Amino acid sequence: MDHSKPPPAPIPPDSAAQQMRLLSAIVLLLSIGVFLALPFVLSIGAVVFLPLTAAMVLSIVLAPLADRLARIGLPNVLASLLALAVAAVMFGLLLSVILQPALDTIDQLPVMTQRVAQRLSQLRGNLGWLNELNKQLLRLSGHNQAHEVVLAGPNMIEQFVFATPAVVIEALVTLLMCFFLIESRIRMRERLLHDRKRGHAGLKAAGVLREVQDLVASYMATVGLINLGIGTIVAIGAKLLGLQAPIMWGGLAAMLNFLPYLGPLSMAAILALFGLGTSTTIFEGLLPAALYLCLHAVEANLITPAVLGRRFTLNPVMIIASISYFYWIWGVIGALLAMPLLLVFTALFHHIGRPNLVGFVFGEPLFPEAELPAT
Repeated sequence: MDHSKPPPAPIPPDSAAQQMRLLSAIVLLLSIGVFLALPFVLSIGAVVFLPLTAAMVLSIVLAPLADRLARIGLPNVLASLLALAVAAVMFGLLLSVILQPALDTIDQLPVMTQRVAQRLSQLRGNLGWLNELNKQLLRLSGHNQAHEVVLAGPNMIEQFVFATPAVVIEALVTLLMCFFLIESRIRMRERLLHDRKRGHAGLKAAGVLREVQDLVASYMATVGLINLGIGTIVAIGAKLLGLQAPIMWGGLAAMLNFLPYLGPLSMAAILALFGLGTSTTIFEGLLPAALYLCLHAVEANLITPAVLGRRFTLNPVMIIASISYFYWIWGVIGALLAMPLLLVFTALFHHIGRPNLVGFVFGEPLFPEAELPAT
């Protein structure tokens, strides 16, 4: 007798399609839940996740410099340490150029605030009919003016003193992690390339790492040169306009220009506030901000697209969403890390394919086969 089990009955195509759609919907809902919960996890564990993420981004940026130093005969450890030291010195010089004049400017904030209030009161006087109309509308709606209670908080110096030890510790942890990541890059590449167990997957992983490193490092180097030019022009313009500490304004413009859209707007707002607080007329006070916006318009629409090209072209909605997302999690440092992280995800999606979210709900593959790069 034949005791073999009969083959299982084939699943009807309609039933299989329904199961695939249900599974796709469940996976998509779980992914949305993880995406919404991730900011809270990363924010609570910022002491661990922020230095690690910053170290990973910094190691990707500095790896090409360490490779060039290793090619001239330096040992890997020395090349990694020297690349990290160059980045630390450059950041320290830039911070010193900005920090010391900024502290001197902060001392003038009370006087500038008083002058800005006077400018606003003059402007409010010219629009007195609008204020009277607002009062009449509030009276008709039965809205009673409430007294606002302002609680005194720690001043800027107290916040800086309390925050300094934590900042120093996180900076040291970030630099230490970054050094070990840079130093281990060669062993990681060799392990991926020569591991026979992984085979083609190891070669593909090595190619992905190489493309991520080249893309992020090239972007940061190119944007850094553009921002250096912007900072130089702003410093010269601040000198010609008679602003105090022109080098500070140039350095601040260069640093804020790493934040697309939001950084230049913040720089224009700072220039407008400082100009209104130190000038004698409203036109003179708004002139530096207006000139800076003109410079930014030329840079953003002509220079940067021509230099970066299509390789670094990203969706503006994705850029703003990424900056907002990581700013929500880690504040200003997260906003600065947003663009490199977005480039990392872009390079990964180039290999595995962009996620087909709409088609995934209807049973199609989430990641269709990625297009092979042109040879």
